Amino acid sequence: MEQTFTTKSKYNMQDLLEIMRILRGEHGCPWDREQTHDSIRKNLIEETYEAIEAINKHDDVLLCEELGDVLMQVVFHAQMAAERNAFSFDDVADGICKKLIERHPHVFGDVQVASSGEVLENWEQIKSATKHRKTVSDKMQAVPRELPALMRAYKIQEKAAKVGFDWDDLNGALQKLPEETAELRAAYEKNDRENALEELGDLLFSVVNAARFLKLDPEEALTAATDKFQARFCEVEKLAEARGVDMQTASLASLDALWNEVKKHGSE
Repeated sequence: MEQTFTTKSKYNMQDLLEIMRILRGEHGCPWDREQTHDSIRKNLIEETYEAIEAINKHDDVLLCEELGDVLMQVVFHAQMAAERNAFSFDDVADGICKKLIERHPHVFGDVQVASSGEVLENWEQIKSATKHRKTVSDKMQAVPRELPALMRAYKIQEKAAKVGFDWDDLNGALQKLPEETAELRAAYEKNDRENALEELGDLLFSVVNAARFLKLDPEEALTAATDKFQARFCEVEKLAEARGVDMQTASLASLDALWNEVKKHGSE
C-alpha cells in the first residue's frame, strides 16, 4: 500500500492522513513513532512562525509550503490522539466547523450586523458564553501563558480596559515609564536581582501599555527595532574593517563613533 503513494501525481487531505498513519504505524518511521505531543509541541510554533515569515515576504510559493508544514503538525497531533482513542482528525474538523457556524450567526443565522466591529463584539460574546467566562478575570485567565510575553500583556491589558481599568490617555501610560525605570535602577544599585527581574517586567508591561494607546503592536515594534540594530551593526562591522579597526580591542567610544556615523548616513 505504501508504494502506491510514490506513483501519484497529485495528493489530497486523505492521502496526508493515511501517510501519517503509515509513518506512525508498526512498519513506519522510527523517529515519527517515538514522538509525543510534548516532544513536538515546539515544532508547531516554529512552523507557524515560518508561515508568518512567508506572509511577511508576500511569497505565495513559500506560504503554500509552510502552510503544508503547519497542517502536517495538526495531522501529526491528531493521529497521536487517535491512537489513544482521545479524538480524531475528523473530530478536529467537526469542532472547528461547528465553532465557525456558531460564531457567525450573521452568516448562518438571522443576526444583523452593520460593521466588522460588531462581528468581533458578537464573536467575543458568543465565545464568553460558550466557554462560561463571566468575569474579566475568567477572560484574562483564558489568555494562554504560552503566548509571546508582549502579546499576552497586550491582550490582558485590553480586557482590563474594557471595564474601565485603564489610563485616561497616553500621557498616563507614558508617565509610568520613568517611574518604572527609576525602580529598576534602584534594584540594580542594590544588586537585588530578584527585584530587578520584577521591575524589568513592570517596565516592559508599561511599555506595552503605551503601545496599546498608540495602537501599535509591541511585537512588531521590537522586531523592527531589532532589524534596525542588526542592519546598523553589520554596517559598523564593514566600516570598522574598511578602516582597519579591530572591534575586539577597540574602545566603546570609537565603536560608538562608528555607530553614529552609520546612523547619520542611514537617515540621510
